Formats: sequence, structure tokens, C-alpha cells
Amino acid sequence: MSFFIYDLIFLVLFLTVFSVFLYTRKKNLKREGLLYLYRTSWGIKMINRIGKRHNKAMRILSWLSIISGYFLMAGMFYLVYVLVKIYFFVPEAVRAIKVPPIMPLVPYLPQVFKLEFLPPFYFTYWIVIIAILAITHEMAHGILAAYNKVRIKTTGFGFFPFFFPAFPLAFVELDEEMMQKKENFAKRAVLSAGTFANVLTGILFFGVLTAFFSFSFSAAGITYDTYATQPIFINEITSVNGINLNSPSYEELLELSGTSEQQLIEIKSGEETYLSTEEMISSQENGEEIFLYQSAPAIKENLSSIITKINGVPLYNIDDLVNELSKYSPGNEISITTISDEGIVEKTLVLEEHPGQEERAWLGIGFVNQEKGGLIGRIVNLASFKDPHVYYKPKSGEWSIFVYNLLWWLVIISISMALINMLPVGIFDGGRFFYLTVLALTKNKKIAKQSFMLLTKFFIFLFFLLIVFWGISWIR
Repeated sequence: MSFFIYDLIFLVLFLTVFSVFLYTRKKNLKREGLLYLYRTSWGIKMINRIGKRHNKAMRILSWLSIISGYFLMAGMFYLVYVLVKIYFFVPEAVRAIKVPPIMPLVPYLPQVFKLEFLPPFYFTYWIVIIAILAITHEMAHGILAAYNKVRIKTTGFGFFPFFFPAFPLAFVELDEEMMQKKENFAKRAVLSAGTFANVLTGILFFGVLTAFFSFSFSAAGITYDTYATQPIFINEITSVNGINLNSPSYEELLELSGTSEQQLIEIKSGEETYLSTEEMISSQENGEEIFLYQSAPAIKENLSSIITKINGVPLYNIDDLVNELSKYSPGNEISITTISDEGIVEKTLVLEEHPGQEERAWLGIGFVNQEKGGLIGRIVNLASFKDPHVYYKPKSGEWSIFVYNLLWWLVIISISMALINMLPVGIFDGGRFFYLTVLALTKNKKIAKQSFMLLTKFFIFLFFLLIVFWGISWIR
């Protein structure tokens, strides 16, 4: 039985138990606006004990929390800048991302939108991650509030009834009158505490992720990204699947490739033979040049992207592959063991001569540099301890992959939640944090309020434009 079936069973059981729990305790459930809140006193004694007994540590954490808040806010400004550049000026990247710019991460979203660059996201992941992050986030608010002698009235959780289970939340309800009387520094410390806790949670579980990976996976092969390609001028193409052409245009090439019934299209330019697919041709812009696959052993044999052995010799990285291929000459026959959807497959193929280096054996596979720069790259590529071109075998089968992906999502969402919560918009912690910062600098409530409202309206308008450009990208 697949994890998807287990996950659906767990979803049904969770909703059933949760509904019964709320029904039997409905006196504690109150509606406030669009939200239903379940108020309790869970954890208040522990929060007060931590906040009131460690004054020196709380003072240090207050400073670290505020400093972290400013770094996260700056990071969020940069992240929005990057999103604007992509959504306004790179429509092909927007189409590849597929999802709208404002889209909550709900269960099964990567599976529904077929986002192959992300691991699957199950309901089990969602509920575990939400529980960990919401509890630590709100407890951090409460602990620094207790340190600053702000009374905690209630704790609990809430949800939007029309969207559950997509938008749950936890809360620590503070005495707002006491909060308003505190100095500006204390208010900023309490507001930024939740995001600081998210950062610490992300760091902690990144360590857990690293340790789990080292114990649960082992290098067992290499992976490559593509077959060898080469650019050629379109007007120099002389035939497509045996049909002779004379200086064809891109439109003619595209039209002819669409009529082919073969999976691989054979394209000739002079004496050279290339291979391609209709999808590959149509994905390239109309220009003078086009990239085609070179007619190499790997693509002709439809070689899987995971190679574990050559003539029975195990491969653990790219250097192993290069060293092993260097033992053979063009024309030698080798046996290659691969892993595909069908399982372990062994193929026999004949090596050819490298187009640019005489007497060097050539397989015809390519490796793409997958290092990501910038803030987005650092967030998404947190698993940098993994070599992207090494195949890692899970020691406990699918369970190793299931737990690894859970930890990976936990790290990613921890950092993402910290960033988003410090967006200087009214509904987030960053909104009030920004207001208090301007107030601390100007000592003028009117200026602070106007700055806060102006920035909130600016970001709302900006996100509206992102939605518009997301829609436009699909009709270009």
C-alpha cells in the first residue's frame, strides 16, 4: 500500500477525532469574525515558569529576537524584489513554477500541480509541521511576554471553518492593556519572538535532517541531468526523419516535428545526425539556433538517469564514472546497470568517439550545475550536504524517503514562516514590529501609523500585480 493511501486514512481519522473533540467541548469554542477559537489554559504555567525564572537568558534572547527580526524583514524585502523581477519579466519561469504567487502550502499541492522540483507534501507532513511550528512560535511570544510581566490570558488553537484543514493556527492571548503599557523595546521583543523561534526550529531540524541522512542513506550510483546537446543553425537543417528540407524556418521545423509518430526525431545537418523530441523543439524560442541531442549511445539506448555500475564496477560519484570510462576506447562494448521505474535494468551498449576529443570513449550524458544562488536558492537548497549528482540509496526503503522529506519540509517551512511573518503588513507580526520601529525612531505616533498603513497598502497592491502578471504569463 502506498503512503498516499495511508495518508488519506490518517486524514479521515484525524478529521473524525478532531470533530468529535470539538463537539464534546463546544462550550470552549467561540466564533470571532471568520475564525473559530478554542480557548484553554494549556501550557500557561510552563510558559510563566520559563519566562520568569531566567531573566539574564531572556534579556539576551530579547536582543537576539529583535536583531533576527530586522534581518528577516530585510530578507523578506529582498525576496519580494526577486519575486517581482521573476513575475514581471520572466514569464517562462512563472509558467514553470505553475502555482500563483499567493498560495498557501496545503496538503498534496506539489502532487496536484506536478511540481517535480519539490518532494511530495502529505497531510501527515502538514499536521506534524503545523503543530511543531505553531506551538513553538506562540510559546516564544508567551515566554518573552511573561518575562516582561505581561499576563497570559488564554492559549488555544483556531481555524477558518470554510477552509479547514488548510488554515489552522495556534495562539497565546495576552493582556493587551498590560502590553500597551510596556516600553517599545519589550513590545518589539515579544512580537519578534515567534519568528526567532521559527529560525531556531529550522536550525535544530536541519541538524536532525543532516544526522538522519547520514545514517539512513548511502551513495550507490550517479545521476545525470540530460543527454549531450549541441546548438545548430535551423536554416542548416537538411532533413527531418528522412524528409529533405532546404533552409527551413523554425515554424516549418516545429510543424514537421509535430507530425512525427516517433518518440525520437532524427534531424540531419549536413553529414551530422542529431536527435530531438517535439516537446524539446516546441519549448525553445523562435530564433536562429536550436539545441538538439547529439546522436550518442546514451540517448539511443534510452538510458535511465541513474547509473549504478559499469561492467559490474560500482559508481559512487562523477569521478568514478570518468575513471571507469577512461579504461575503454571507442567501439568497446560495455554493460551498464541503471535504476528506473521498472527497477534495476542492465543494458549493453557500444561506446562512441567523443566529438571533441579523438580516441576518447563517449557515453553522451550531461551534468548541469545545480547550485542555486541568492536568498531563494539558499532556502530551497538547504540540503546542500547532498551531492546533486550522486544517487543515494535509502537503507530502509520508502520509510527513509518519507522521514527525510518530512524533515526537509519542516526546515523549509520553518524558515519560510519566519520570513513571511516579518513582512511589514498589518496581519503579520512584522506589521506591528515595523510600526514600533518607526515610532522608536521618530517618537511620533502619527508618522509611525501613516508609514505602517502606506507600506501595508503598497504590499497589497504589489501582490495584486503579481497575481495579474501570473495570469498574463499563461496567455503570452
